[in-house]
Amino acid sequence: MLENKKIVLGVTGGIAAYKAAELIRALIKKGAQVKVIMTKSAKEFITPLTLQTLSQNQVYTDMFVPADKYEMAHITLAEFADAFVIAPATANIIGKIASGIGDDLLSTTIMAQEKPTLICPAMNDKMLANPIVQKNINKLKKFGYAVMESAEGELACKTKGKGRLPDVAEIVEAIETLLTPKDFAGVKILITAGPTEEPLDPVRFITNLSSGKRLI
Repeated sequence: MLENKKIVLGVTGGIAAYKAAELIRALIKKGAQVKVIMTKSAKEFITPLTLQTLSQNQVYTDMFVPADKYEMAHITLAEFADAFVIAPATANIIGKIASGIGDDLLSTTIMAQEKPTLICPAMNDKMLANPIVQKNINKLKKFGYAVMESAEGELACKTKGKGRLPDVAEIVEAIETLLTPKDFAGVKILITAGPTEEPLDPVRFITNLSSGKRLI
């Protein structure tokens, strides 16, 4: 399903950033190509070298690069991707995308692309329940972004609640669903059950079994 698919993974500054390494490995095992964008805060939790080694691709961290290495990374990555995934997605990046703010490489790249995008929120349970955060999540859904439900359990702050990053296997499955062609999208289907009846006159009719076999 993910063979030769090109995934751009955005990693933001939450404790669950370390799980990006496991996610990259899982995607590559499925045959995907992975390029990573890390925010400045994400580098406080996991190093770019780790994700570069696992993805076997350059990890993008800076909006601006030296002139001799000039590359419009936000455009290049937008064109490269078949899909974007942000895992973990903090309240900060969710708010930026919902508000159309592009002030770093990740948020700018998201603004510059129209590919299927999966957002995987992970944060403290009270932050997740904050009405502003919930409003931003619903806003993203209305704009067509796929947003996963956060998992429930023990959080990094030692409390228990909803806010954990979903399991890597579930994220991979969600990416596969995101990239699966929706052949019947917008199609209205009527399903009937039981035999059909065709009247001969007001009293008699011809019928068949529900299997479609005719009565003779």
